[in-house]
Amino acid sequence: MMQADLIDFKANYDAARFPEPRPFQNSAHEKLRQGARDGHRCQLIMSPTGSGKTYLGMRIIHEALLRGKRAMFVCDRTTLINQTSEVADQYGLGAHSIIQAGHWRYDLRQQFQIASVQTLARRQWPDADVIVIDEAHSMYSAWTEHIQTCRANVIGLSATPFSKGLGRLFTNLINAATMRDLTQSGVLVPMRVFSCTKIDMTGAETAGGEWTDRASEERGMEIIGDVVIEWQKHAENRKTIVFGATIHHCEEMCRQFNEAGIMAATFTSETTEAQRKELLNEYSKPDSLLRVLISVEALAKGFDVRDVGCVCDCRPLRKSLSTAIQMWGRGLRSSPDTGKADCILLDFSGNIIRFADDFADIYHSGLDALDVGEKLDKAIRRDPEEKEPSKCPSCGFSPCGKRCISCGHERQPKSLVEHIPGEMVEVKIGKQKLADDRKHLWEQLCTYTRAHGNPETARGRAWHMFREFVGIEPSSQWRFEDQPNVAISRATMNHINRKKIAYFKAINKEKR
Repeated sequence: MMQADLIDFKANYDAARFPEPRPFQNSAHEKLRQGARDGHRCQLIMSPTGSGKTYLGMRIIHEALLRGKRAMFVCDRTTLINQTSEVADQYGLGAHSIIQAGHWRYDLRQQFQIASVQTLARRQWPDADVIVIDEAHSMYSAWTEHIQTCRANVIGLSATPFSKGLGRLFTNLINAATMRDLTQSGVLVPMRVFSCTKIDMTGAETAGGEWTDRASEERGMEIIGDVVIEWQKHAENRKTIVFGATIHHCEEMCRQFNEAGIMAATFTSETTEAQRKELLNEYSKPDSLLRVLISVEALAKGFDVRDVGCVCDCRPLRKSLSTAIQMWGRGLRSSPDTGKADCILLDFSGNIIRFADDFADIYHSGLDALDVGEKLDKAIRRDPEEKEPSKCPSCGFSPCGKRCISCGHERQPKSLVEHIPGEMVEVKIGKQKLADDRKHLWEQLCTYTRAHGNPETARGRAWHMFREFVGIEPSSQWRFEDQPNVAISRATMNHINRKKIAYFKAINKEKR
């Protein structure tokens, strides 16, 4: 490349203009710089839906370009390339190339390249100093293999970094902000939840622990009439996204919305690029007659229509918390220009109840480590007994998990029951009930060891006692320091004392 070309590119990048960053975006960028100084070549930024991940990625790239570095932005779908290119143009980064066959902007001389992972899988990667990977939880082999051998600094962006193996690829996790932070600052709006007629998944077919698409479609067809009626009752005239189990399920819901006089359309993998563009152009209008878009997954990522005021969840899940969060997040972006004050979630799937506790943890705290997210997406949530969803004792918000996502109130019940497979059963020794479930027993043992003996060894003693009592290790998610002090049942205390007596008898016998 000629020196004159470099000068022209540099002048272009100097002229780029970005909106003033929010405090959390500045903080995340500084944490990223510090991570690089600490020797982390591959880092991942967790930032909730609506927090401006593309904006953050473009600022990172701009900083590299100003230093004369080569940069690349990798999209997880071909359909997002032009959208990302338009964002770059808006910020003044017009001097970029798009790596795509026949694209008019294809020019490998440019310092800044935008490409989809699908295109890169078929081509040789151009050299780059900085690579930003959008939606990094979608782990395509084209980039997971490349970043392990390339020289570039790699930054992954994701609202839900829960995929298996991310912790082996990225050595530093940065929480840009929590959903709670963004709601309080007005970046996101509060979510109002209505627990509606539920898809009955009792005894439904599963594969790998998750309900099959066939089973979800079959059961979901039974309540489509309820979906339309309850939408009219709670969210009529709100711009809405509906998530269904399969394309056929989406098409049938669309048909019934239209028959009820509500303009709706499907947006799926079978929707052509031209049709998608036409639908989005119409749906993005504030006064659009198109009120409802219906999808399986095509709208769950990279979709940004800020005045969406309702999400209908008609896709029952047992494991994928990340998918649920992506779906719900489509309606949480703020839209001051349209007066949007909240987002209504109509829960026809039961997902908000199944995932209530884990979602509350993510909402308030984000993730501590990447492998924690992986475990959250592998755990099977089993439906509790049919009952009214719990309400927050402080503000009345429902459903309320361990911590209310509306007011932040944290429950301190006698036993904090977690929805972990196989744990919600009584713990008995003989006919004596020690605890309501294994989690309750763990809390009692943590309480006991804190009060008896050396505090430095309390965690280890509680762990060994638990394994001795029930024959397995306590869950790795039950951090000792997070457990509340609870009342120790008489049966548990008696069992502890019997173990102590037996231990000292054995010691005395050896001394003889």
